[in-house]
Amino acid sequence: MEKTNPIAELKRLGQSVWLDQIDRAMIRAGELARYRDAGVSGVTANPTIFAKALESSDVYADDVALRLDRGQKAESILWDLLIEDVQAAADIFRPIFDREHGGDGFVSIEVSPEIAGDTDRTIEAARELARRCGRRNVMVKIPATPEGLPAIQAMIGEGVNINVTLIFGIERYVKVVEAFLGGLEDFWKKGGDLSRVHSVASFFVSRVDTKVDEQLTRKMAQVDGPRRPDLDALLGRAAIANSKLAYEMFTQLHSGPRWDSLREAGASVQRCLWASTSTKNPRYRDTMYVEELIGPATINTMPLATFQAFRDHGRVALTLQQDVDGARRVLDQLAMNGIDLAAITQELEDEGVETFARSFRESIEHLAKVKTPR
Repeated sequence: MEKTNPIAELKRLGQSVWLDQIDRAMIRAGELARYRDAGVSGVTANPTIFAKALESSDVYADDVALRLDRGQKAESILWDLLIEDVQAAADIFRPIFDREHGGDGFVSIEVSPEIAGDTDRTIEAARELARRCGRRNVMVKIPATPEGLPAIQAMIGEGVNINVTLIFGIERYVKVVEAFLGGLEDFWKKGGDLSRVHSVASFFVSRVDTKVDEQLTRKMAQVDGPRRPDLDALLGRAAIANSKLAYEMFTQLHSGPRWDSLREAGASVQRCLWASTSTKNPRYRDTMYVEELIGPATINTMPLATFQAFRDHGRVALTLQQDVDGARRVLDQLAMNGIDLAAITQELEDEGVETFARSFRESIEHLAKVKTPR
């Protein structure tokens, strides 16, 4: 009996697979095109991923050295490299974008995380990245910080494709969708074609479990008796529960008269994108953040190792809408045991912005040290 293809099965159930990596070596070697042909239908990346690509590959070195020799500043070079990679990747995925009439085939580029707290600078940077990339299937990533929300609405109001990144909490997600809907309405009032505007809302999944599990483990060390197994049973369950309730909110927010008017005018939903889906804890199945979050109108953006693991032994079923009441109970039990998920998700947002900003700065410093060829 022929083995089923888990990646193709995900697509059949309405979930797209994007790759959480982009670098010039993959592009030049034809590797990215091979992943596309294997069922990958988009690409995301972030400053940390690009920083690792710069440090681990010499494919950029000669180009960087020549630019430095001409007097170009390291930060300017960084943006040139990023944009060139994104343009090349977007061209690779353009056939999917065309075939799906804009429903898939996107590549994302992120505004500088150093300006995550400045709405006006974020708007300016997003506008400039969209202009410089010059591809209809590019999404500009804007963090879902309080200052990022008005920028998200402003950019969608200008018809720019937006990937809203660093979402952790459901309360913040509601504001993200509000910014999306408001942006669509603004664009529509200007006479814009809503069918040309696309957006995704990127939830960072596994990091929630990492933080919650740390707190649960500390509490388990402090208690004996029946509470200990109860706490142990909550390990590795917060992130999936949180994501299931976010998806329930997605279905509610993309319904009713307001959404119906936008949909009839050509708008497509802001899909939930599950990011940070590699398993950090070896106790957990290496594909669990894919298998437990399968549902229509969603995306799972996978690191290479997770993609390969899921393609090899992934289990496919419509899981995202299963046992939502159970997910709600998990979050209730966490709260009853003193786990403040709102505080954790805020901490994760702050750390995410800080980590990306540090990686961005490290990339610039790394480029500045590249030696000029003789």
